Amino acid sequence: MTRRLIDCVKHSNLELAHHRAFWEAVEKHLPAGALENNGELGSIWNAAVPNTPAAWLAPARAIVREFEGCRLVAYKCPAGVWTIGWGQTTLNGRPVQQGDTISQQQADAFLDAELQGTGEQLLKLLPMATKWRANEIAALISWAYNVGLSAVASSTLRKRLQAGDPPSVVIQQELPRWSHAGEAVLAGLERRRAAEVALFNNGRPVVQQPPAKLTPASDFATRITPHIQLGEFALWQEARRFDHQHQLDTAAELAAFLERVRAQFGNRAVVITSGYRPPAVNRAVGGASASEHLYNAPSTGAVDFNVPDVDIKAVQAWCDQHWPFSIGYGAPKGFVHLGIRVGRPRVRWDY
Repeated sequence: MTRRLIDCVKHSNLELAHHRAFWEAVEKHLPAGALENNGELGSIWNAAVPNTPAAWLAPARAIVREFEGCRLVAYKCPAGVWTIGWGQTTLNGRPVQQGDTISQQQADAFLDAELQGTGEQLLKLLPMATKWRANEIAALISWAYNVGLSAVASSTLRKRLQAGDPPSVVIQQELPRWSHAGEAVLAGLERRRAAEVALFNNGRPVVQQPPAKLTPASDFATRITPHIQLGEFALWQEARRFDHQHQLDTAAELAAFLERVRAQFGNRAVVITSGYRPPAVNRAVGGASASEHLYNAPSTGAVDFNVPDVDIKAVQAWCDQHWPFSIGYGAPKGFVHLGIRVGRPRVRWDY
């Protein structure tokens, strides 16, 4: 019977002198430095992952490998960062440097360790995700592995999830925004974000019709979300119809939050009293020259609304706690203003 080293490990007892002598003899046959932290065996030992990996590790590994590719000699990625293995930018606690090399076994072990660490930190940033399916967590691990945990921590995606927005809506709207290297949009990143959205939605129905399937020219009766129609943002007036796709995308984000308002207050209908105002309409109604209702830039827009037969002050107070961007306190006049402006700051004011 052929004896394997793993069998010796299983039955080893270092209190026995002949077992200690055996391992000392094995060590003498190893290449110099092999057990050091940056040695071939030492680095694999340090990169070991738990014997029972989380369910999200396998799908996370698969999607990262699909888009990262593996190179055993250091190279510069499209963003100009020295990288090695499966997209790794650090090696043995330091940044990857020109001339670094690793083995395939090291690259695979490093990837699993990095994904395990990324997943654990991601779930601390997004504790609500601990209740998600493995594929959903894996999709965001791929994103976090690509953009970095510091970017995740400050992202609008995280703010919206913390505010309680429907996860599938947030993911399909926010992940595609992360397709840039500097000012340039990279086709590879666009494909990756699309694959992450698809992985996330595997097993969970999309809450709303994707904005890309709607256009400003769509029928007013078309639903943006289950209970809100396109025409409501135009007060059913052709003169107030959206002109650009980014306006519709912003309206979809606002509508998703209005669905939450509806659910919070007994599934009562939400009535929009002001949505999109083209410049001429905005002037005619005396709107502010920089009104969010102009929808005049991506991620900029607003909606005024009320919930009939519900105390508007209660509605306003709930929105104040859960909407992370602009709110105009219009309750004394019978409405609540929800808005988004460039940079997505948290803003509050009285009417």
